[in-house]
Amino acid sequence: MDIAINHICAPKLPLEEFFAMAKRLGSTKVEIRNDIPDVMGTHQPGDVRRAAEAAGVEILSINALYPFNTWSGDLPERAVAMADYAAACGAKALVLCPLNDSTPVSEADATEALKALAPIMRARGLKGLVEPLGFPVSSMRRKATAIACIQAAGGEDVFKLMHDTFHHHLAGETEFFPEWTGLVHISGVVDPGVAVEDMLDAHRILVDANDRLENIPQVKALLAAGYAGPFSFEPFSEDHWALPDPEAALRDSILHVTGAVATAAA
Repeated sequence: MDIAINHICAPKLPLEEFFAMAKRLGSTKVEIRNDIPDVMGTHQPGDVRRAAEAAGVEILSINALYPFNTWSGDLPERAVAMADYAAACGAKALVLCPLNDSTPVSEADATEALKALAPIMRARGLKGLVEPLGFPVSSMRRKATAIACIQAAGGEDVFKLMHDTFHHHLAGETEFFPEWTGLVHISGVVDPGVAVEDMLDAHRILVDANDRLENIPQVKALLAAGYAGPFSFEPFSEDHWALPDPEAALRDSILHVTGAVATAAA
């Protein structure tokens, strides 16, 4: 497995310390964010690039442009600003998340948004990672829908899927699209008292032996089908953020996931 680390794994760590932690964990691939923590809003892109180069890490993405599928209001301006920042800081891609507030968005509208985004991305040498959100209130829950919109927009050269193990499980998806997948997000849920349809970001921790999301079978299926890209750890729970030693917790989770996948493959 090719392991990557999302900054949300240790949002209290300053950028340089986060990069150093990723290297200690054996990873040279990271994701930065514009929310928790807001690297984009607090660092000049040139400083981010220099810090990444000094640490010897590759910035896979900035997470995230939201809501990518409603091309109105200030979204076009924000998309250009984020794409400019990504190109300047050395990031390879932008994560694109759909509207997630129970408002329906048609596939036609999503397609038009991708058509508008495509030249912005191409001009800067970036990829767009479309991440369906499995929540019941999401306007794009399934990866097949995202693929249909990408194809309708003629964006096969610039857009890939983000396979998120949490959202894959919430949406009840059974299909894997390794040839379309540009990045995988990994997180787990262990709370036995929450129904799948009620799972929220607040329930997402690092994957361990009590995981309810079938992370190991998902990873195995992707690898068996030919996916060879990174798996990026992305816990959202405030309980995780409060851990006194997130690095140790990450190391344990990485060892659990990689060990379980290797054992299952033997």
